[in-house]
Order: sequence, then C-alpha cells, then structure tokens
Amino acid sequence: MRPLSREETRRIDSYAVSALGVPGVVLMENAGRNAADAIERFLGGAAGRKVAVVAGAGNNGGDGFVVARHLAMRGASVVTFIAAPVERIAGDAKVNLQVLQELGHDIRHAASTGKLGSLSKGLSKFDLIVDAVGGTGIQGTLRGEAAAAVGQINAANRPVVAIDIPTGLDCDTGEAPGPTVKAAMTVTFVARKKGFDSPGAAAYTGQVVVADIGIPADVAIRLQGEKV
Repeated sequence: MRPLSREETRRIDSYAVSALGVPGVVLMENAGRNAADAIERFLGGAAGRKVAVVAGAGNNGGDGFVVARHLAMRGASVVTFIAAPVERIAGDAKVNLQVLQELGHDIRHAASTGKLGSLSKGLSKFDLIVDAVGGTGIQGTLRGEAAAAVGQINAANRPVVAIDIPTGLDCDTGEAPGPTVKAAMTVTFVARKKGFDSPGAAAYTGQVVVADIGIPADVAIRLQGEKV
C-alpha cells in the first residue's frame, strides 16, 4: 500500500469499528501482538531479555500495554513505565492496563511519582526500550510529560523500538519540531506513514516494519472512495 496520512489512518480505524464491527480493543490486541512479534525478531528472541515499555495515556500507550503482556508471556523480563497521569488512561487502553494489573505485571507510575525527570537512569539498565508514549495524532511540539518522557528515552542511550511512529515525529510531514524519539526500528500499523519518506525522517524511525491490525486496509480505503 501507499503511505497513509494521519487522517487516513484515523478513518481506517473508524471504519473497522463502525462499518466492519471490529471492537477497538480487538484492533489494539492485534496491533500489539504483531508489534511484539516484530520486537521478538529484532531481539533475536524474547526469553531472558530485559524490556522497558514507556507508555502514554492514549491508544498508543494501550498498544504498549499489549506489547508488554505478549513479551512477558514469551519469557522477557518486562517493566512498564507509565509516563502520564493514570487517571487520563481510558477506553481500550484502560482495559489493557487493567489486564496487566490483574496479571501482577511490574507497572511503575513515573509521572504520578514525579520520577519522569530521572527515568533515563532506570531505562539504561534494559536491553530494549519500547516507545509507546504517543502516536500519529500528535501535531506540533511536545510539551509536559510526553516531552519529558521522550527526553529520558533518548538519554538512556539504549536501542528503541517505536510503536506506530516515533513519539514527536509528525505523521504527515516527517518533521521533528521538538523532542522526538530516535528509534532503531519503528513498527507501524497498516502501512507506512507519509512523513516516513521525508528527508531526515529515517534518523528517527530507523528500520520501518509494517504490521497489520487484522483488517484488509486496502479494502477499507476503497470502500471509503479513496484511491489506493
């Protein structure tokens, strides 16, 4: 498929839920599980590896919660750092956070405990960091907890895999107007994003791997009257 814009990505998700009847939590499960597959390949196996998932409050964070669960099931030692006030986590993301909690997963509330400013020290002890702070909907310069989390991820100087898009990179332009995650690999969903082909974007995305969310995206776009 051709690269997708921010709006097209949003419409595909909306179409899957409203027209096809696929629950959002199922799309999130598919996305997270397939991202975990790609991460396991990147690591050369998950068993015995130490992985930190840094998650925000939105659906990108929810994808990260699914990734954390699946990597832990495959034998990785996983810690999830929540880089946003937990009360802002809602919907499908909250469902997957609750699953992690019920499983007794190691969850650390970095934003709520005021530890975001020193997060890099802890992250530097892991084999890999998963960036699930923010997704394709972000526009403009990051601020607040998201900006702090991105700075700490980069400062940890460990390999990073970004979920869907490196946090801070503009989906449509490929520009990094402020703090932006520098990933070794980006697992993006449905198709590459338009901004990935912009000059300089590869310095943030690293290798790009496309993962599906369980629906035929080309069909979804065609039925919405879009040219594929």
